[in-house]
Amino acid sequence: MSFKDATPHFQMLNVSLIEPDPQQPRREIDEAGLKGLTHSIQRKGLIHPLIVQPANAAGKYTLIVGERRWRAAVMAGETTAPALIHPCDPDEALEIQVFENLGLGMRAPIEARDMANAIQTIANRFETRESAAEHFGRNSSWLNQATAAANLSEKVTALLDSGKISSTGAAVQLEKLAQKNEAKAESIIDQIEQLPEGTKLSKKVVDSVLSEEAPRRKKKEEQVEAILATTPPPAPGAPMSGEEQVPPWEDIPSTPAPLQRQVSPSKVERVAKILGLDDSNEAEILERLIDEFLALKEGNSPF
Repeated sequence: MSFKDATPHFQMLNVSLIEPDPQQPRREIDEAGLKGLTHSIQRKGLIHPLIVQPANAAGKYTLIVGERRWRAAVMAGETTAPALIHPCDPDEALEIQVFENLGLGMRAPIEARDMANAIQTIANRFETRESAAEHFGRNSSWLNQATAAANLSEKVTALLDSGKISSTGAAVQLEKLAQKNEAKAESIIDQIEQLPEGTKLSKKVVDSVLSEEAPRRKKKEEQVEAILATTPPPAPGAPMSGEEQVPPWEDIPSTPAPLQRQVSPSKVERVAKILGLDDSNEAEILERLIDEFLALKEGNSPF
């Protein structure tokens, strides 16, 4: 009897009674993916049942479909697993395994924005982003990326909905560009809005603009680090006179000081005092400092 015509029956089986099919075409199993599946099973159990052959003379069931799930269930500490016991001709088992992994419409991934919205909804149940990310067995960086499409601006969302942006990935990249260069992003958005019906902006175009922004950003960071490295600390208790507020720009070395991953709080506080800003807003300090430095180099110094 063929697999299609055979009648399966459901049973909770002890995982120790299940063994892999020696003819299974999958020879390599990604360890990282298996670890993620293990985490999922620890949280929610085995969502999809295994498909196994009826027990042999030794009382063992041979897997037809679901070896990764079975291995992950064992790693997760599960003692039993849901299974469909389904008679299958040995010659047909390989075909079932291939067809199941090909998918052929049986299982389609959720659209990126729909998945981002779903993950965001789950994350909102937790008090912190860290605890939400931990729930998924990932870090906060992953969670931010996974939910990026759920936090698009109204303009970008409207363009995506209208079909003038080719994909959710392109929309996310455009949003990233807006965070780095708002003026450039607004210019692109204006151009997209003028596109004729049926014309779309591809992710490749936005990626190209982002790649152009990266060297500029790096250069600005190097300039800022050079300034901070050559700004002397104010004397304890000394008043900040107008003359003292002018950093020694002319003393900037030709070779910038080595970059550090983080700027020390004391440097931020010193520069904030020089610029007359609140030292709690580092983004504003950085932006103002870059503006002052570039104005000086271009001959438009306000000092």
